Amino acid sequence: MSTSKEKNDRPTDELTRRDFVKTAALASAGSLAAPAWVHAQGSDTLRLGLIGCGGRGTGAAAQALNADPGVRLTAMGDAFADRVTSSLGHLSKHAPERVQVPPERQFAGFDCHKAVIDSGVDVVILTTPPVFRPIHLEYAVNAGKHVFCEKPVAVDAPGVRSVLASTAEAKRRGLSLVSGLCWRYHTPQRATYARIHEGAIGEIRAIQATYNTGPLSDVPREEGWSDMEWQLRNWKAFIWASGDHIVEQAVHAIDWIAWAMNGELPSRAYAVGGRQCRTGKWTGNMYDHFSVTYEYANGARAYHMCRQIAGCASDNTAYIMGSKGTCRSDPWGPTEVIDGENPWRYDGPKNNMYQTEHDELFASIRRNQALNDGVWMAHSTMMGIMGRMCAYTGQMLTWEQCLGSQENLTPQTWEWGEREFPPVPMPGRTPFI
Repeated sequence: MSTSKEKNDRPTDELTRRDFVKTAALASAGSLAAPAWVHAQGSDTLRLGLIGCGGRGTGAAAQALNADPGVRLTAMGDAFADRVTSSLGHLSKHAPERVQVPPERQFAGFDCHKAVIDSGVDVVILTTPPVFRPIHLEYAVNAGKHVFCEKPVAVDAPGVRSVLASTAEAKRRGLSLVSGLCWRYHTPQRATYARIHEGAIGEIRAIQATYNTGPLSDVPREEGWSDMEWQLRNWKAFIWASGDHIVEQAVHAIDWIAWAMNGELPSRAYAVGGRQCRTGKWTGNMYDHFSVTYEYANGARAYHMCRQIAGCASDNTAYIMGSKGTCRSDPWGPTEVIDGENPWRYDGPKNNMYQTEHDELFASIRRNQALNDGVWMAHSTMMGIMGRMCAYTGQMLTWEQCLGSQENLTPQTWEWGEREFPPVPMPGRTPFI
């Protein structure tokens, strides 16, 4: 199992999710000095469990090993045993002395998360397909584990509500819960949004945020695969497993909207979307384009567009318009500029935001000062789901309606075998549930 995070049109082979090779180079260069603190349990060793051993999970585990010299990878799990084997091979080359995962702590199957979490680890990385995230997070938090939780955190509203409950429980227990919405850990972006929140552009009137890119790779069905195995191996193409690309990938741009609005929730939204260029069963039932308008109680509006169609212009930027100026953000540039009454351009240091996520997670554990990203990562995910719901149904929906939705995309039973091929949603026909 794995989850995706790409730059526009960046290659999508298994290990380019967060540039595993670059991550290894960071380790050899000493990306973070050894912390001076000792683990609260009396040992300077932090045992790490990886749940979801695709490219994203392998990269995240490497970054966790980079972040703290006391980390030992001691357990791994995935629905598919071959994923565990492949990931373990890469990670053993990356940090051979600190990857300590014997055969008895290599787990496969739908319950692998329980085995990993119950194996005695201190920290878990959750990088499975998004449909599993609420289930795995709940189990990890209830077991008292610190968590790195990849985006998005759910595929439906019941999942978001579960994550919010797990977030509250993590806070009660003093557990760190760090999100894979990586731009929040990007130094130029942090400086930019701090300026916005300090009033540099005045009251926000409108936001435009895009995530237009090419399609991610599809997985053709191989002989001998059951319906469930194929759909799960090809999870990005199926709404039930991924949430569709507006939730699974474009949530990064939607999170910019939520960040700029400083956590204020949209009052309602409406959207269009469709499936124009995706054809063939191997492309699943997801859409290939969305456009959403979010309305806020104070009159502000946010406009989000995302597209996964080959041969089209790519764009992954944000424009934030306020009463005193505008902010132009092209973080892949990076170009962070404020024009107007308070002109400003970011010219400070740049960091590897993917590594910083883990640096700050493990530093928080060492200091016994828990980080908790749970509320905003759940709300940003829900904004993506809200946009998807509006596009699928063709209806204008409120935040309360969407968060209260009873539509549950998670399979009621997890088993290999037959699974019905899901239909493509049709606006005006697909009901809001």
